[in-house]
Amino acid sequence: MSDSSTFINQPASGSDESDIEVLFGQRCHRHHNPNGSLGGWVSETAYVAPTAYVDPKAQVLDYAKVYGNARVLDNARVYGHAEVYGYAWIFGHARVFDYAQVYGNVRIFGHTMVFDHAKVYGDARIFEDAQVFEDAQVFGTAWLYGNARICSTVRISGTA
Repeated sequence: MSDSSTFINQPASGSDESDIEVLFGQRCHRHHNPNGSLGGWVSETAYVAPTAYVDPKAQVLDYAKVYGNARVLDNARVYGHAEVYGYAWIFGHARVFDYAQVYGNVRIFGHTMVFDHAKVYGDARIFEDAQVFEDAQVFGTAWLYGNARICSTVRISGTA
C-alpha cells in the first residue's frame, strides 16, 4: 500500500451528484457501508475500506484512514492524518484527528478528542469530555472519562 493512490476514494458505482457535497472545503462523497446502506461523508483524499462502517452523519476527512472493521458512528469525525482500524468504534461527538491512531477493540465516545500523535489501543474506553493528545498512549483495559487530560509521553493502562 505504498502507492498513495491506493487510498483515494471514489464514489461507488451508481452514485450521482446528490451523493457529492463540499464539507470544510473538501469534495466529499457518501460511503457505501458493508451492509449496503448509504453512509457518511468521506473526502476524496481520505480512505475508508469497504469493510468499515460510517454512519450517515459521521465524517472522514482530509487524509484520514478508517479500515478493518472499524466504525465511525453518530456525529463523530475522523480527520487530518488520523487512523482508526481494527474493531475500534468512534461515536457520539468524538473527534480523532492530526496523526492520532486508534485501534484494537477501543470505544471512544461522548465529546472525547484524541489528537496530535496520541495512540489509543487494546480494549480502552475513553468517554465524556476526556482528551488524549501529544504523544500520550492509553491502552489495555484503561477507562478514561470526565474531564481527564492525558498528554506528553504519559502511558495509561488499567483503569484511570
